[in-house]
Amino acid sequence: MDDDAAPSEQLVLRRVFAFLIMVFGMFMSILDIQIVSASLSEIQAGLSASSSEISWVQTAYLIAEVIAIPLSGFMSRALGTRYLFAISAAGFTASSLMCGMTSSIEQMILWRAIQGFLGAGMIPTVFASAYTVFPRSKMYIVSPIIGLVATLAPTVGPTVGGYLTDALSWHWLFFINVLPGIGITIGVLALVDFDRPHLSLLDKFDWVGLLSMAGFLGALEYVLEEGPQYEWLQDPSVAVLAAVCVISAVVFFYRVLTAKQPIVDIRAFSNRNFAFGSAFSFCLGMGLYGLTYIYPRYLAEIRGYSAMMIGETMFVSGACMFLSAPLVGRMMLKLDMRVMIAVGLVMFSLGTWQMTGMTRDYDFWELFWPQVFRGVGMMLAMVPINNIALGTLDASLMKNASGLFNLTRNLGGAVGLAIINEMINDRTDLHISRLHDVVTWGNATAVDTLNMLTQRFQGLGDASMMAMKELTLITHRQASVMGFADVFFLLSVFYIGLSTLVFFVDKPVVGMGGAAADAH
Repeated sequence: MDDDAAPSEQLVLRRVFAFLIMVFGMFMSILDIQIVSASLSEIQAGLSASSSEISWVQTAYLIAEVIAIPLSGFMSRALGTRYLFAISAAGFTASSLMCGMTSSIEQMILWRAIQGFLGAGMIPTVFASAYTVFPRSKMYIVSPIIGLVATLAPTVGPTVGGYLTDALSWHWLFFINVLPGIGITIGVLALVDFDRPHLSLLDKFDWVGLLSMAGFLGALEYVLEEGPQYEWLQDPSVAVLAAVCVISAVVFFYRVLTAKQPIVDIRAFSNRNFAFGSAFSFCLGMGLYGLTYIYPRYLAEIRGYSAMMIGETMFVSGACMFLSAPLVGRMMLKLDMRVMIAVGLVMFSLGTWQMTGMTRDYDFWELFWPQVFRGVGMMLAMVPINNIALGTLDASLMKNASGLFNLTRNLGGAVGLAIINEMINDRTDLHISRLHDVVTWGNATAVDTLNMLTQRFQGLGDASMMAMKELTLITHRQASVMGFADVFFLLSVFYIGLSTLVFFVDKPVVGMGGAAADAH
């Protein structure tokens, strides 16, 4: 099908099947961002890596993916959906195999970067295909599918990773991609016929634009990932990369605005709904990736959960997303999508608010309802946002717009993680200081606790010293829990505030039933 052709009102079975294959490829690519998060300690032990090195197993993937996502719009127009997706799937599969076979942390970081860069092409290609292949009257079926995958994959990543690591080994976090990846590559080559390649575009490839974009986005991702743990600009590497980010950003935007064939076309931002939808996507990315980080960290550090136990607990949100997706699709036919977004954001905020009173005893059932609200709220918000942002754009803008839209979600996640990390560290330090002022010899509860611990350690060595160390550990753990609670409070306020902004968005021009709707 030509890029500017209108999709038929009839669903073609071949194209539906081809699209579902592509959706599964996108699921694998997004899943692999978080699949390692619950198993980093096992990978660290297996590769004899340091604590600073092991974080790059995730960071390398994220940096490469952030660079490749906006590039996918140009490459999709040049190579066509079929060949770009097949190359992405094949490269992702091969690099997954190499990740599983690696024997050193340096090799792992290299192959994770390649895996992230090649796999990233699958994500925006699916979004663009959904809005160019399927008629608007069928988007109530298609939108929940891609919205579910975009939100479910990072949410269940720790669950899948924990299960595979516990049942087999960390190598299977990557080997699991091989057979499906081969099947996806073959299926796409055989079935996808959505558009035609325009290879002549490669003659005008903007290499300066690519290098400046890589410097801008790659350095930004590095600064956001590494800054919180290295005191930001006080660390030489973070300071240098921050300078690279600023300089590259100036060159990149100059090229985007002046080049005849820019590497990224930002005209889609002139569409009011796309601009607002991208802003909401950015903010939802903060919550989506932020909570997928906070919960496992709490469960591992405070509760002492294994990778498998973390996965089982995190599964609640994923199950709620899956079960609510069909309902969300039907609601889009009957309700104003802006109302759905507002309700979803309020539900998400309610889930984080329930965690503001958390203690170190919060277990599966205490986390159950917060995760239910998180899962349903994310689906109620994310699916309509996808449709509002991309549903009314011209077909000629769709491929570039899809890359930009997906980039905003990932950048939101990176910014959110940086803010959350910084806040947890700062608030924990503050609470430690305050607790140390309270836990003194004049505090009867503290003295009683110390005496009880001393009696417990009698006969095991220097009981007094052991009791003092245990009391210090208890104090620090309590400060950490209070730091987590502060972050949940901040997220609650943020998403309640965000919910009030949805009515600045124009009501979608194209109704879900294909009829024109009022613009305002």
